[in-house]
Amino acid sequence: MRKISLVFVAAMLLSAGSIFANGPKETDPTQSIKTQVQKLLKGYTLEPSKKDLTATILFTVNKENEFVVLSVETEDKVLEYFVKTRLNYHKVDSKEIPEGRRYTIPVKIVS
Repeated sequence: MRKISLVFVAAMLLSAGSIFANGPKETDPTQSIKTQVQKLLKGYTLEPSKKDLTATILFTVNKENEFVVLSVETEDKVLEYFVKTRLNYHKVDSKEIPEGRRYTIPVKIVS
């Protein structure tokens, strides 16, 4: 009888240990940032004469959890203005994003 209870307790400990071994799922803050930037930049329409536009956005997040665009590297001035007006000082949805860290995101707009 004692061996059965010992085996039962050991089985309970092993099953409980495997349940807690996985831990909480960690989220990637950069993926969250990319989806938010994508949502904010939706709606840009290209002129018929232009094919595709590319830009590289360098930005950070300030104390108030807002995007602060540091630079937009592109040859199209209209796209640069559009990116700056859409992103600058818009709230970031996630609280997990560290303040002051610089992020670089490439953007490609296709017709």
